Amino acid sequence: MAKAQKREWVWLQCTETGDLNYRTTVNVLGGVPKLQLKKYCPRLRKRTVHKLKRK
Repeated sequence: MAKAQKREWVWLQCTETGDLNYRTTVNVLGGVPKLQLKKYCPRLRKRTVHKLKRK
């Protein structure tokens, strides 16, 4: 049986519009990573950089 990992829900925030578009989990066992991903922003209708935002 697999062990339970220390995971936390976080939001991905668009750097250009400030919208919270995506929600995902990250592993917080070794500290929260500085996550930056290129994701689709529906308001701008193009791919932009999204950064990790904790609520």
